[in-house]
Parts: sequence; C-alpha cells; structure tokens
Amino acid sequence: MLGVTKTFALIGLCAGALAGCADLVNNRPLYGGVPFKAKAKAVDKKADRAVFSVAVSDATRSLEGARLAAHHEGVRYCIENYGTSKIAWQADPLNADDAVPLAGGDAVYGGTCTP
Repeated sequence: MLGVTKTFALIGLCAGALAGCADLVNNRPLYGGVPFKAKAKAVDKKADRAVFSVAVSDATRSLEGARLAAHHEGVRYCIENYGTSKIAWQADPLNADDAVPLAGGDAVYGGTCTP
C-alpha cells in the first residue's frame, strides 16, 4: 500500500506525463481527432477588417476537421475584433453541402464579421 506522500507524488507524475502529451500536438485543439494550424486575418486591413480569410493547413488530413477548425478560427477572429460571432461566410464551413475550398492542400475560407 502506498503512503499518502507517495500517492500524491504518483498523481503529480501522471499529470505531468499527460501535460507533456498535449505538447505533442503543439497545444492545438483537435478537430475530428486531428490538430490543425488555422489562421484568420483581414483581407485588407486598411479597407475593412470585417472581411477576413481563414487558412487551415493540411486540410486534406480530415476535411470535416478542417471545416470545424475554420469555423472556430473565424468565430474567434470576429469575437476578438468585433465582439460578435455572427459571420456571413462565402462558403459556410458548417454546411456539408458546400465543398471545402482547397488551395494546395489547405482549406481557405472567406467571411465577413456582421455585428
């Protein structure tokens, strides 16, 4: 039987090991079980920051996951810049009937934050 001190040490060791596993995916959320690098940015900062694009790297690993990553990144962008999660998408990433817009293996979505 382990003593209390040894038990807490073992729990701490296990927690540290699990935290280390998160680093293996660069602390990126998983979408469809796959970590994606996604980046949203204004198409033209000087003209209108509300119009943005989202690029999801290596989308072909999981098209469904790439859709979710694009939606999440677009919502994050609009909330951070406009305080709203409302987006007028050119092709809605949550609509499975819309094709995933691919450019060289990356998914590239466009949208406009709508307050």
